[in-house]
Amino acid sequence: MTATTASHPDSAARLREQRAWYFYDWANSAYVTTVLTVLFSPYLASIAETAACGAPGTPENPCTTNLRVLGLPLSPGSLPLYVITATTLLSALFLPVVGAIADRSHHKKHVLGGFAWVGAAAAASMVFVAGTNWQLGVALLFVGNVCLASSLVVYDAILCEIATADERDRVSSRGWALGYLGGGLLLVVNLGLVQGHAVLGLSTDTAVRISLLSAGLWWGAFTLIPFLGLRNRPPVAVVPEHGRFVRQSVGQLLTTLREARAYPMTLLFLAAYLFFNDGVQTVIYASSVYIASQLGLGQTVLIATILLVQFVAFGGALLFGRIAGRFGSRHTILVALWVWVAVVVAAYFLPARQVAPVLLLGVAIGLVLGGTQALSRSLYSQFVPRGREAEYFSLYQTCERGTSWLGTLVFGVVHQLTHSYRPAIIALIAFFVVGFVLLARVDPHRAIRDAGNEPPTVI
Repeated sequence: MTATTASHPDSAARLREQRAWYFYDWANSAYVTTVLTVLFSPYLASIAETAACGAPGTPENPCTTNLRVLGLPLSPGSLPLYVITATTLLSALFLPVVGAIADRSHHKKHVLGGFAWVGAAAAASMVFVAGTNWQLGVALLFVGNVCLASSLVVYDAILCEIATADERDRVSSRGWALGYLGGGLLLVVNLGLVQGHAVLGLSTDTAVRISLLSAGLWWGAFTLIPFLGLRNRPPVAVVPEHGRFVRQSVGQLLTTLREARAYPMTLLFLAAYLFFNDGVQTVIYASSVYIASQLGLGQTVLIATILLVQFVAFGGALLFGRIAGRFGSRHTILVALWVWVAVVVAAYFLPARQVAPVLLLGVAIGLVLGGTQALSRSLYSQFVPRGREAEYFSLYQTCERGTSWLGTLVFGVVHQLTHSYRPAIIALIAFFVVGFVLLARVDPHRAIRDAGNEPPTVI
């Protein structure tokens, strides 16, 4: 298969588009940090517990009355986890269709903006979730998460249109870095509002609801920058299909899935990403319970660690982008995976009730977190065939979201068997080792050649 060179604008116009593109990371990260990572899950659980038991549960007096959802008894405290799980499963089915629609569309930035603004509206509407109205919270979290995942499929695909092969590590890294910075800045403001609510004459619930509103407004407002700064391009390599647009898109998706076997290195990379990204996500998810339950440290240390990771990841993404420019993104990711193994081993040996070692480990996580995510995106962009970027990035997002339960399942099962979080955290090494072995078998030169793309100077 011969290489095809993507059509890029001149360098000055390309740089302007890249700067505009960065800001969607800045925009949506406010929702990821303030809503998904920190505030909304415990808030929704408290709303559900109030509906079931008349008041939020406490460790001394937990709420034991179940809600009835579609005829099924569900624990109020588990409700946010069930919603996220349902969203993940739906996304695994829905995202490939979104990718096919985007690849056939002449208005890709409009598809991006549409999903972003619907998701932002859902996030902003969380300000109305109060009292016992957990049903509204479930619906809004569902819409926000699906729209976020859908917008990211289109956003990641646009990277291939605005950056040459040699630019993608740098551009992807700067996008991730700006995302960590933006999400961290708003999180600082919102955590300050929640922690200092009494000084402002607000209840805790009101402070949380204002914070949720701010995340939605931030996401929606800053999406204007990429929407206005990016330009639409006509689709390429469109598969001829009959019927209406959606039917044509589904037909193209089926063709893409049948032809995916022609790109074995791309599929092997997805398998590697499935494992090591699951390890990364589980370390992040498990950090709060590990710090609180295993190490005996309080909410203040947890908040400080979250913010530290967020801001260090800004520098980590930029640093790894520069390293990849010299040694190649694949080699840099392989080294990063061994750093993750060291992080997990160090976490196993952390002494209880000692703050400094936790903060030092937070610095290490921040350094490697941004680089792993940014370079995975840019490396994968080299392996996808021209004209199928959004479809293949839908598979990428599906691997990221559709299997993110596996690491948390292993973590939970090992804890249940051993009654300790230390062996549970050390069990996550397996995900990084398997990911490393699979990624080491990926031949990037063959992957790029099979996809018909122009190779970068350094891979």
